[in-house]
Amino acid sequence: MEQYIGKLLDSRYELLEQIGLGGMARVFKARDHRLNRLVAVKILREDLAQDEEFRRRFHDESRAVAMLSHPNIVAVYDVSRSSDLEYIVMELIDGITLKQYMQKKGDKLNWREALHFITQIVKALGHAHSRGIIHRDIKPHNIMVLRDGSVKVADFGIARLTNSAHSTLTQEALGSVHYISPEQAKGSHIDARSDLYSAGVVLYEMLTGRLPFEGDSPVSVAIQHINSIPLTPREIDPTIPEALEAITMRAMAPDPDARYASADEMLADLEEFRKNPSINFDYTMDDLFRDSAPEEPTQIIPGTGISSHRRQPPAEHEEQEKKPVHRSRQDRRRVNYPFVAAVAGVLVFVGVLFYFLWSFLLGPLMEEEPVHVVPSVTGHTLDDFAFDPTLLNGFTLVEGEVVESDEPAGTIIDQDPEANREIKGDEDLTIVVTISGGEAELTMPEVYNKEYRAVKLQLESMGLVVLPVIREFSDDVNYGYVTRFSPAFGTVMHEGDEVQLWVSDGVDTPTVPVPDLYNETLEKATSDLKLVNLDVGSTDEVYDEEVPAGSVVSQYPVAGSEVPEGTKVNLQISKGPDPANVPQPATIPYLVNLPDDDPDGYVTVRITVGGVTVYEESVDCMMNDYIEPHITGTGVQTVSVYFDGVLYEAHDVDFQQQA
Repeated sequence: MEQYIGKLLDSRYELLEQIGLGGMARVFKARDHRLNRLVAVKILREDLAQDEEFRRRFHDESRAVAMLSHPNIVAVYDVSRSSDLEYIVMELIDGITLKQYMQKKGDKLNWREALHFITQIVKALGHAHSRGIIHRDIKPHNIMVLRDGSVKVADFGIARLTNSAHSTLTQEALGSVHYISPEQAKGSHIDARSDLYSAGVVLYEMLTGRLPFEGDSPVSVAIQHINSIPLTPREIDPTIPEALEAITMRAMAPDPDARYASADEMLADLEEFRKNPSINFDYTMDDLFRDSAPEEPTQIIPGTGISSHRRQPPAEHEEQEKKPVHRSRQDRRRVNYPFVAAVAGVLVFVGVLFYFLWSFLLGPLMEEEPVHVVPSVTGHTLDDFAFDPTLLNGFTLVEGEVVESDEPAGTIIDQDPEANREIKGDEDLTIVVTISGGEAELTMPEVYNKEYRAVKLQLESMGLVVLPVIREFSDDVNYGYVTRFSPAFGTVMHEGDEVQLWVSDGVDTPTVPVPDLYNETLEKATSDLKLVNLDVGSTDEVYDEEVPAGSVVSQYPVAGSEVPEGTKVNLQISKGPDPANVPQPATIPYLVNLPDDDPDGYVTVRITVGGVTVYEESVDCMMNDYIEPHITGTGVQTVSVYFDGVLYEAHDVDFQQQA
């Protein structure tokens, strides 16, 4: 792996860290320096890259997939080949696989969430199928779930290449056999409907939390896809809507002709169900899982004893029956050869039928199946068994994954099925083994002039410990990039070793304190900044209850901080109080009791609100005990009452509360 980290492909893609490892390729997180973005780079495995024909197909398939453009498909940006590498550049997905998502949710999803995911998956398949591309390996491991709940289908077109990279069904289908269609398991011709079958299995698993078929080996699971009928989702969980079960089982129909003819057809049913979950579709389980062979009576071809399902046209025979028959004595004595041939054919047919019944049904039932004990192969190498096949006790080894480990390279570190297990019969005598690729060599990568955060993530992913960073000025290295590091590039490292990084603080320039600009006008603040060789940055406007409109509310950097000369100071400028918070005027009735001792009978009544006269009238005290004029004010204000110019009373009144 370390041979790739830090490598620059085509003077453009810098490999930062490995994020995935599959049977065909390694996947790296990389930076596209031309477009300044992070991408994923999938590099073809070294042993496969030696096969020129495989490299050609990998290149051609990848270019075809690069033509796809859909929000639910992982985008392929670039396809490239060099003398020693074949790789594709894809969008980098911030998310997890659907398989990991299901495991986090306890394997089973609620049907609404399953509907949300399968709809997006089918949309992606419909787009690819319309461009003539069949996925061939739809499974939760190849579907990415993003943080926003959307999904993207990955590895379009790559499954076709797997057939040429592996020679047995067991090896090819290690991760995929639970999702392959019956025709795919039989090695027959496949089309877009095979992808819909796999999508149906994914929907089945999301709804029920389990797979439709399980077995001791990939081969046994594949046989079940061909010959068996799974439990329906509602037999596992009766709360699943019937219509969604019907969609699932139609997608999983063993006969391709009984499935949805296209992704668009399946999507239409999903949309109908989404609009009306109680909808009933016009197909049944019997329609989907009936025997696809035509129900025709068996015919005996005279003289052969061989049965045929072909109907014979009866027209000529019926015409002969209508004609009168005249035979001579000699004719009557003649042997009826057709009748004898027919009887002989029947006898031969019965004999052949008995032979097959005995050979394939009765005989095996009366014979006890042989039992084979799985040998232990861990700790050995493949060469050990090549020199002495008898050690395998009749089993065949199939090479699976190659993984990094502490064991020497080439050593078998795991096997499936496990040792000492008893296998009945002779049909599945294969052992899938996991091979050690040896311990990964750990060396200090070249990190000079690389962005500090990316370097820290890279080193920590290698198991190294990054010490607190040391800052220093640099005329050559941009701010935030590594200027020095220890130990040196190429040093052999071990997990847990410490690495010291020096990071640029930019060019060393004189610093000045930032002046306090609070409550200053923008013009004054600009002048004060220029006096100390600083500039005005952004000037956002905000409402403020205290600072007058046009003056500074806040600043960044804050007052008193030391900053390099030429730094821009961002300001927030007041727009005055928020109109939404300013109280609106309110008009209320105000009771004033008149004096009863005025000798003239009349008194001049004046009312002020906040010192402003809002009422002034001469009132006859002999005719009125009180007056109740309407006055207007805002918020809490002082209301004063004067009789003939003399203050009679004053009260604080909340106009909004009284209104």
